[in-house]
Amino acid sequence: MVSHLFFYQLVLLGLLWLCVMLHYTCSNECPAGDQRPSQPLPPPRQRSSDSKPFPGLTRTPPCAACEQAHEHGPQLPGCPPPRKVSTRGRPRQVDTSGHFCPHPTCASWGWVGLGNISANGHPSGGPWRQLHCISCGSYFQETHGTPLHGKRVAPEKLVWAVGALAEGLGIRAVARVFEVDPNTVLAWLVEVAEHAAAFSQYFLHDVRVTQVQLDELFALLSAVKTGEVSDAEAIRRLSRSPHWVWGAIDPVTKLLLTIDVGDRTLAMAQRVVHQVVQVLAPGCVPLFLTDGLKEYATALLTHCGYWVQPPRRQATGPAPKPRWMPLPQLLYAQVVKTVRRRRLVRVRHRVVFGTLEAVQQVLAACGWQINTAFIERVNLSIRQHVAAVGRRVTTLCKGEDGLRQQLALYHVYYNFCLPHASLRVPLPQPLPTNGTGSAKTWQPRTPAMAAGLTDRVWTLREVLLFRVPPWPQPVGV
Repeated sequence: MVSHLFFYQLVLLGLLWLCVMLHYTCSNECPAGDQRPSQPLPPPRQRSSDSKPFPGLTRTPPCAACEQAHEHGPQLPGCPPPRKVSTRGRPRQVDTSGHFCPHPTCASWGWVGLGNISANGHPSGGPWRQLHCISCGSYFQETHGTPLHGKRVAPEKLVWAVGALAEGLGIRAVARVFEVDPNTVLAWLVEVAEHAAAFSQYFLHDVRVTQVQLDELFALLSAVKTGEVSDAEAIRRLSRSPHWVWGAIDPVTKLLLTIDVGDRTLAMAQRVVHQVVQVLAPGCVPLFLTDGLKEYATALLTHCGYWVQPPRRQATGPAPKPRWMPLPQLLYAQVVKTVRRRRLVRVRHRVVFGTLEAVQQVLAACGWQINTAFIERVNLSIRQHVAAVGRRVTTLCKGEDGLRQQLALYHVYYNFCLPHASLRVPLPQPLPTNGTGSAKTWQPRTPAMAAGLTDRVWTLREVLLFRVPPWPQPVGV
């Protein structure tokens, strides 16, 4: 049994050790006067907020769209043939200036407004007029090359069905409303989408803008492709793969420059920026505003860059390699958003190319700040008008091609057929209406009208009846 004296000795040793430690600590905290005072710790190094100059690239980033355009570029014909002026008979009553001969063997093939097209009336009492080419003597209907050519259905029914698709109804819903087969509606959509893509390509060129906003919209498509997985396996898995709808808009005129669908990769960013550059006028380098996706910087540098030879730093030795640098007029800023638990907690602005003063000077003309609000608002319009990308809907697009067809229709419908409330202008004098209501004081305008691409609001019937020439026509023709 341990005696009490042992415990007393342990307590005494503990007290002695505590006194020694306290004396040592006090001597360190209160040094003598002859000791030198300790130097203060240096402040923590702060990271500079100034952007570093871009060092440049030693090689141009590859762009598959640019390579394909160089290899398979369209071969435009030379000068158009002379204009034909008819001196026989009475003056023409039917305007045929918007039509062209569809036969490739004709000397006037593809040229609009040469006076070689005349109207012959309605053969067999049909709804469409017959046209005659004086150059080659051929006959064709005015609907040749349009989605309405060769259709037995009433033109009004087809136009209404396409309008329902453009307003966001699904294919099966349109089939139920107009009492047709869903495969028929799908065939109409495929043909109209091809026509709409050609229509947009014909009108959207040489556009001058000061700003361009780009963004991606999340969409869900079927991940099962034909022949890869059986139907039973597809039903069991019910798999869906994420895709992205890419868009670019001019926030001033609300013109939708391009719209495409693909993965969120560098190759897709290169393709979208390539399409935007093809729409813009030569020498037009606007301010680009995007989210924090880093692939945009590489894509913009690819299409808006040039080679620069750096100066020599020393008299001897090899010359420095040329650097691929952004154009001096290129301005690019990003809106970087931080989201935590599905909530926006932080928004930062980052200038990638150019200076903050130059970016603010461009935005000051409209009274804006760095933002991507306009393209995000277009994303909401896309979800409302394209059934395949709507939220909480049962309509699911089966593939990328089907979604691209619906987007091509919406692209034309948005730019040329839908008047935008913020683009309307007051009329010089109010126009009376047919009824007893108030006079009309505003002129509705579409984004295409605000951008100077057209002078009227197109109806969907006019778009479907427009015969798209095979190449852009000269201004004087």
